[in-house]
Order: sequence, then structure tokens, then C-alpha cells
Amino acid sequence: MSKILEVKNLNIGFDLIDGFKQAIYNVSFSLEKGKTLAIVGESGCGKTISTMSVLQLLPETAKIKSGEIFYNGENILSFSQKQMQKIRGKKIALIPQDPMTSLNPLYTVGNQLLEVIELHQGLKGKEAYDVAVNSLERVKIPDAKEKMKSYPHEFSGGMKQRVIIAMALACNAEIIIADEPTTALDVTVQAQIMDILHEVKEKYGLSVILITHDLGIVAQNADKVAVMYSGRIVEYADVEELFKNPKHPYTKALLNVILDVNSTKVETIEGQPPSITDEIKGCPFHLRCKDCMDICKKEEPVLKQINEESQTACHLYD
Repeated sequence: MSKILEVKNLNIGFDLIDGFKQAIYNVSFSLEKGKTLAIVGESGCGKTISTMSVLQLLPETAKIKSGEIFYNGENILSFSQKQMQKIRGKKIALIPQDPMTSLNPLYTVGNQLLEVIELHQGLKGKEAYDVAVNSLERVKIPDAKEKMKSYPHEFSGGMKQRVIIAMALACNAEIIIADEPTTALDVTVQAQIMDILHEVKEKYGLSVILITHDLGIVAQNADKVAVMYSGRIVEYADVEELFKNPKHPYTKALLNVILDVNSTKVETIEGQPPSITDEIKGCPFHLRCKDCMDICKKEEPVLKQINEESQTACHLYD
């Protein structure tokens, strides 16, 4: 299977009041054509920053220290903003975290779809209109022609999320980055959105990066999984291997944080993840790890191949 996207040894930091602080450490992952890569971890672990670097949509204070990002064999980190404008939206589309604020409330859904189509496809008039209507129909929005006239406030959160997916389809994007696509949606609507995303991925051969903390969504939708902790990938595995035979203590802890309806006890991960201002010595997870050894307090483990299906960064496998 050919790789459509490959991130290699990415290092990112922030210019803070007390100096430059590194947030992402040697992150590497790849996305195969027609497949879904899930990136999981607690809030603040670096999931969104790592993927937003692909689109060069980082905050002003963020800086990429080193690394390479290859899209269809080209290192797009060397691209100018003008070159990136031809990729953002058209080739690599983003489904942002909050569907409620992702659409402009002053313009109709149709106007916003047409603007994207005219910009990225170069179509106008009836041709652009037909593409817009068709894209709404493809994400199962009923009465698509009438909905073109509607404003975002007339749509529910789930319908807004469908519109954003429709924008990606209208531009024939090859990659969709879905950043917590079910945030702020109720459980039923979450399932509908993930079903639509899976359906369009399969039908049109899209590749998807799914950023989430919901392991249920990961199990049902991902092909590969990258587990992040404190700006590092600590486990990288095929989805079946990850759930059947997790390697890293952090991955195991995440999988144990499951509410059993027959029990009043909820498993938790004790302690808090470090912030980017903390001085970390050894493994960044050692203060919360039940399997911590002396070496874990002194040396940071590197990501290494454990078997054909998985890699992990843990001294237990030295």
C-alpha cells in the first residue's frame, strides 16, 4: 500500500515569555491511501499541533524546529504560503473540532460551499451550483437545494458537520484531517457522522487522519493508531494489535479507563501529564507508570519495533 502522507522526525516548540519550549519530539507517522490513521491521547498531548503542521496552520508562537512532511513524495514543509493554498482545502481538507463555530453565520450554506468550489475547482455559475448540491446530497442532507439557502444557525451541530464534510468532497480532497469530529454532538449524531465519514472514505478512496480521545471510535474506524503522550508517540500499531495486545503502559492505562455498567468503580490514570514548561528526565510517563523501573527515571526510551504490527517506546522491551 502506497503512502500518501509521511511525517518524519517532526520537532515543534513555542516561543513563551520564559523562552522557547519544545512541545513535539521526533514525531513520525504515515498515512496510506484509502486508510485511516487515528491519533489518540489525553488533551494537550500534541495530537492537534502535530497534524496542523501538515497544513502549516500553527499558532504564531509555534515554530517547527526540524522534520519533514511528504505529501505524494514532495516535502511540503518547504512550500511557500502560495503553494500551500493550493493544497489546503483542495487536496488536504480539515474537519475542525467545533462544528458550531466553523461556518460563517452571515452567509448561507450555499454561498460558503460555492466560495470553496470557485476557489479550489475554478467552477462558476450552474456548474459550481450543481457540484455544491451534489456534495450536500452525498453527505445525506435532505432537500439539498433548499438547504443551500439556509444559514448555519438553522442547522443542528450534526448537520453543520455534514456541511463541512461536503466541502471536502466538493473539492475532491484526497486527505481529510478530522479533528475530534464528534465533539459537542450527542451519541446518536456522533454515530451518524462517523458512518458518513466512513462511507465517503470507502466510496471515494479518501485517506483520513482521525484525531480523537474516544477509543470506541478508534476501534470501529481506524486501520492504524498512533498513541501520543507529552508530545511523543509512545505506541504505533495496527488497530487490532493495539486493542488485543497493547504494549506501552500508557496505552494499557487508556484502555482500562472504561466505565463498567455493572460496577461502581471507574479506572483512572493517577496524576497529570507534564506541561511543556516542565523539565522532564527519563520517560515522560514514569511518574504515572505502575511498571516504572530505575532506568525509566534516567533515560528516555526510543520508539522501536516490537513485532510486525507494532512499535513502542518503553524500557520494558529493551
